Amino acid sequence: MTELADRRPAESGPAPRPVRSLYAGNARAVMFRGWRATRSTNWLVVVSGFFEPIFYLLAMGIGLGTLVGTVTTASGHEVAYPAFIAPALLAVAAMNGAIYDSTWNVFFKMQFAKLYEGMLSTSLGPLDVALGEILLALLRGALYAVGFQLVMQALGLNLSWWALLALPAVLLIAFGFASLGMAITSYMKTFQQMDWINFVMLPMFLFSATFYPLTVYPEWLQSIIQALPLWHGVELVRGLTTGDVGWGLLGHVLYYVVMIAIGLVFTTRRLRALFLD
Repeated sequence: MTELADRRPAESGPAPRPVRSLYAGNARAVMFRGWRATRSTNWLVVVSGFFEPIFYLLAMGIGLGTLVGTVTTASGHEVAYPAFIAPALLAVAAMNGAIYDSTWNVFFKMQFAKLYEGMLSTSLGPLDVALGEILLALLRGALYAVGFQLVMQALGLNLSWWALLALPAVLLIAFGFASLGMAITSYMKTFQQMDWINFVMLPMFLFSATFYPLTVYPEWLQSIIQALPLWHGVELVRGLTTGDVGWGLLGHVLYYVVMIAIGLVFTTRRLRALFLD
């Protein structure tokens, strides 16, 4: 009996693998891999995205601004039209950079390159993949934001020292859009479904008090606009660059904190359901 007892562990099969961890603490590997791929193949797309908000600023802010003059903000401050739309375009630049990387790039890697299946067969967990891709999108949004803010400074459109906080605010905006964008993309199956992202982004760009004060819209439309994530980003950055700072800006920050949390939770669960369960 003793011999059988001693022999039994050796005759049994290998011990079952432990349940895969959601996070292995190596999201940077995913981010660095994506950054190297971007530098070698998509650098021209990245550069073109940097100039887009600058063209809008020159055409609308300086061109149309000579006809508009000054604009009264929601708090009653009068600012020159270029200084009014420049922070909005800064928020838009962060959104576009983050959304591109967290939607179309993620869609290709997930549906065609099958990259995440290979990643999750290693020690990486779904949260590593989610955070790595989101950090890559965040890096792109940050590059756009820094470049555009330097242009704003050169044109004298940063009206307050509070504008120094616009950069972390823009990173928060990019983080929010990247996390939510990847969560939505994880449910997409076809290019036709991906077109809905552009369908939503265009009106959000046009109507989020980007070029006009919120008060020009009917009250029923104002309520819808105030629920849009870009509007909160525009108001946050505009308040900082114009010096119109109050406790209300914390509400915009809280909106993005919740947005980030929801995006991370849904993305992690979706990746786990697709590739691990």
